Amino acid sequence: MISKKAEFLISAVNKDQYPDMGLPEIAFAGKSNVGKSSMINALLNRRNLARVSSEPGKTQTLNFYNINDEFNFVDLPGYGYAKVSKAEQAKWADMIETFLHGRKELKEVILLVDMRHEPGKNDLMMYDWIRSFGFTGYIIATKTDKLSRSQQIKSMDVIKKTMQVKDTGLIYPFSSTSKQGLEEVWDLFNSIINLQK
Repeated sequence: MISKKAEFLISAVNKDQYPDMGLPEIAFAGKSNVGKSSMINALLNRRNLARVSSEPGKTQTLNFYNINDEFNFVDLPGYGYAKVSKAEQAKWADMIETFLHGRKELKEVILLVDMRHEPGKNDLMMYDWIRSFGFTGYIIATKTDKLSRSQQIKSMDVIKKTMQVKDTGLIYPFSSTSKQGLEEVWDLFNSIINLQK
């Protein structure tokens, strides 16, 4: 997949602000600091298209990005950051639920987990939630460059068991730094939205 054009569209907090383009969309969910923005930048070969922050809980809106005028990426607010108030967390949950429930352009929601750590309670809840909306249950395991190959194999097994993923083929190892998994992830996205290479 060659990204000829990639642009930030809008940060939305309610459905009246969603882009009305009729294009297929792929959304990314994951806890704060899991690397959603870094992944988007790496996939599109752009440094700062998606704003990367070292401060967890920074993404508080649904951020839409258009690629080649063919489809959109949607970066969902990160979850599980303790310093965010319960009221704020509830607001984010409502925002995400509204999007997942009523967005006809949404083709898939992909969960990102940090490969260095066993998935936590919030990851399990989000994964169950995604599947309850009828999505496939793809997982991208980020930050693979921090682990050796043998550690990656063990981590994939832990993710599969903890998340109760039936098929290891649903889990994609990825590194924004080394670009490991870049082609495989693009192949997945192309298959989701039926793009011609």
